[in-house]
Formats: sequence, structure tokens, C-alpha cells
Amino acid sequence: MPEKEKSPNVPDNLDPFHLGKPASASKVTMTEMVLPNDTNTLNNLMGGRLLHWMDICGAIAAQKHANSKVVTASVDNVSFAQPIKLGHVVIMHAGVTRAFNTSMEVFIEVWAEDVPAGIKVATHKAFYTFVAVDDNNRPVKVPPVIPETEVEIELYKSALRRRQLRLVLSNRLKPDDATELRELFLRQ
Repeated sequence: MPEKEKSPNVPDNLDPFHLGKPASASKVTMTEMVLPNDTNTLNNLMGGRLLHWMDICGAIAAQKHANSKVVTASVDNVSFAQPIKLGHVVIMHAGVTRAFNTSMEVFIEVWAEDVPAGIKVATHKAFYTFVAVDDNNRPVKVPPVIPETEVEIELYKSALRRRQLRLVLSNRLKPDDATELRELFLRQ
């Protein structure tokens, strides 16, 4: 197995894993063409096929961040803004917004492009959560995310609220313990 490259900016006595990885290091773009087998009776891309593609794109982004295998833990509210037609090209952009011990939130944006017409529109977006696992499928720690752009910083800051909401809805966190969410609703 080849050795991992060491960043020239990291002193020898520091483990770069604990310093974090830039959000940009996990960015992934994936494209697919909508073929007849991908469509419903209206010649639109089936929602399940899109969710499958988004899951793959998000998993690749999470693997790039964690340098580990990952499993899908949850999918937040996917917004279906526009149908995607037969023959259109689907472009998915994914990136890790924040890491929490062993899990990572990944934001995925979907665009549809009618190449012959030269039209490209935003169609869907969602947050997926992935957990990094070892060869025995046990969760493993992931490095923190270092947001760099304004958009990355905003997604990073709001990720804790989304995480707390996911945990409350799955009965894994008491509403009273969701401090970030409470603060959001109690602001004056």
C-alpha cells in the first residue's frame, strides 16, 4: 500500500488527520444521461433512480473526506423542484459540509441540462448523512471539515442545527438537549 503524501505545511510532530481537511477536498461532480430505462410513463427521470445516483455521488464525496468506506445513515428532505426529461444530462455536485466524530453531512445539488437546447436548470437538492466504517463495518473517526468559502462556512455553521433536527426526529436526542435548534426558535 503506497504511503499517503504529507502536507509540507504540517510539522512532523502533528497528525494532519486531526487538523482537518478542506471542504473543497471532498468535492465531487457526477454526470448521468437519462435513458428510457430510467424514466416513468411521463418520460421523466424516476425519483428513485435520482436518489440512487445522488447516494453514489454523496458516498464518493464522503469517502474522499474520510479516506474510508462509508454507509448511508440518512437522507434529509429531498426537494423535487423540476422534472428531468428523457435525454437530459443530470449533473450532481456533492461535498462534505461538516463532520461529527464518525458521521459526515454531505450537500448534493442536482442540475439538468438539455444539451441540444443549451438549457441548464437547478432541479433538486438534499442533505445526506454518511458514517465512515472500517473493514468490520464499525464506525471510525473522521477528520474535521475546514470550510473556506462563504457558502462552505454557512453550510458548516447550519449543519449542527440540521444534525440536531435529524437526531430529535429519530428519537436519539431529546428536544430540550437540541441547544442550536432551541436557540433558533427563541431568538428575539
